[in-house]
Amino acid sequence: MFELNNTIRDYHWGSDSQISDLLGLEDTKGPQAELWLGAHPGCPSRLAGNGQGLDAVIAGDPAATLGTDVAERYGRLPFLFKVLSAAQPLSIQVHPTLQQARERFALENAAGKALDAADRNYRDDNHKPEMLYALTEFTALSGFRRPEEILADLELLGGALPDEARAAVAELAGLLRGEEPLAAALEFVLTRPGGISAVVQQICSAIQADPSLGGREHFSELVNINGIYPGDAGVLVALLLNLVFLAPGQAISLAAGNVHAYLRGLGIEVMANSDNVLRGGLTSKHIDVPELLDVTIAQASAPPLLTPQALSGSSLLYQPEFDEFQLQVISGAGDSLPQPLALHGAGILLCTEGEFAIRGTQGEQLLRRGDSVFLSAAELPATAACLSPGSGRLFAASAQRI
Repeated sequence: MFELNNTIRDYHWGSDSQISDLLGLEDTKGPQAELWLGAHPGCPSRLAGNGQGLDAVIAGDPAATLGTDVAERYGRLPFLFKVLSAAQPLSIQVHPTLQQARERFALENAAGKALDAADRNYRDDNHKPEMLYALTEFTALSGFRRPEEILADLELLGGALPDEARAAVAELAGLLRGEEPLAAALEFVLTRPGGISAVVQQICSAIQADPSLGGREHFSELVNINGIYPGDAGVLVALLLNLVFLAPGQAISLAAGNVHAYLRGLGIEVMANSDNVLRGGLTSKHIDVPELLDVTIAQASAPPLLTPQALSGSSLLYQPEFDEFQLQVISGAGDSLPQPLALHGAGILLCTEGEFAIRGTQGEQLLRRGDSVFLSAAELPATAACLSPGSGRLFAASAQRI
């Protein structure tokens, strides 16, 4: 059992202090976007005792640290655990399947493209499914709306628009009534001859000028996004996608091919260990429209909310449809009995409230608010007991049973 020191990433879209406020950490200067817990080579957690990277610790003895099954299947810690704090929208993005990632990573390697090239699409050979557990009210975009829903909104907009925007909206509406409507609509927004910026600005101006339009959630969100990324094609992409509002304790699961973006809020994110992201707007980074369209699943779908499984006591287990990770959430008070940790192979634990005693086969560790540990497979089975007279909360991420 190793106590961890973790790094806060300062991406521009992060909040000023949500992560440090949550965990009782010292405030950092600049935005706090993501706290990374794991063995990702780009920013590994480090052991509190000697500063060694967790990736190096695991590489030294994968079977003992990860467990034989996880080590044989993945050869590394298969997940990355984050605390994510979004004050501004993240890029509209989609992730490849495992097969797509393997094949296209190899193709870019064969073409001699540098791993750190700005125009590279695939930076590793892994897929990047993910889940987000909301700690606060959390707003996101996820998956396509039904074409008829989008058409209804376009009809409301049509009469309020100047000529250029009205013509673009009419063309978009025609595509939504045709074959493969969502793929065609997405391609049009991203590749319209002459660009889409002026159209986006005209649409948002019309929404702001008409209270009946501005009062609609989707329209007001377009205006919010446009205020941060004025004229960006991603603003109009957002109209094609489901707007999702998560209450604290709700979680969403995002599979390959799902076009999505986190807009604002604080949450726990767990994902497969990968950097493969194809972007479609709200970013200054590389956008490869043909590749994005090829990877995207352009079908209407409801927001993929996760229903947790109730375990013993006040413990919930969130298991998305991906083997690489799951998330256990334990809440309790000082009179709670020890709760079994539902870990399969190595786990990473983070305490966000109160105190917990973590007991494994080789020892015990006290976790207070803001503390985290790497629990090796050699320590299993293990339990967590809340010691707080009030309330406590503990998050535990691991692979799913293989």
